[in-house]
Amino acid sequence: MTDEMDNKDLAERVRLIENMMAEGRQRTARWGWSLVLWGVAYYVATAWASLGKSNLAWPATMTAAALITAIGASRMTKGQPATTLSRAVGGVWRAMGISISILLFSLSFAGRYETHVFVAAFGAMLGMVNLASAIMLRWKAQYVCAMVWLISTVIASFGSDQATSVGFLAAIFLCQIVFGIYAMVCESRRRRSGVVHA
Repeated sequence: MTDEMDNKDLAERVRLIENMMAEGRQRTARWGWSLVLWGVAYYVATAWASLGKSNLAWPATMTAAALITAIGASRMTKGQPATTLSRAVGGVWRAMGISISILLFSLSFAGRYETHVFVAAFGAMLGMVNLASAIMLRWKAQYVCAMVWLISTVIASFGSDQATSVGFLAAIFLCQIVFGIYAMVCESRRRRSGVVHA
């Protein structure tokens, strides 16, 4: 009888964990708009820095994107209870955002914005945060994003200027724009099906 109870208890716990991860993926999918926003911001900053040769391109663009994200986040989270998993995933992303902001501001204002170093560090940080989220949420699509960002880091470390730029722009497109749109589609389908989680 005890073995049977232990197996039922274990199965119940596994189901609970799986439900928590599914809910975490759904909550993360609600943030698809911010992935697209940041992808567009990365493109704007890249174009501005390349064409305008301005050290203010990245800090100014990232500050604007951060303000828009903060406004959107305050509206999204109003009245929504936070779970341990959502706090963990959100905390990892906020920590990365702060770290990458310090990196961008420092490189820009010091005049040490070197493409290979920048893309390698940027890709590593975005690879790390996507990988951490993918591990917590067990979301295969986000694993793919993590690998693409980490590949862009390797390309930036060993590749030519052109390969570095192409790798970076491709990673932005696939991991920010495409993944963000995918997340928004997942969220839209969930809403249409009437599935609502607190």
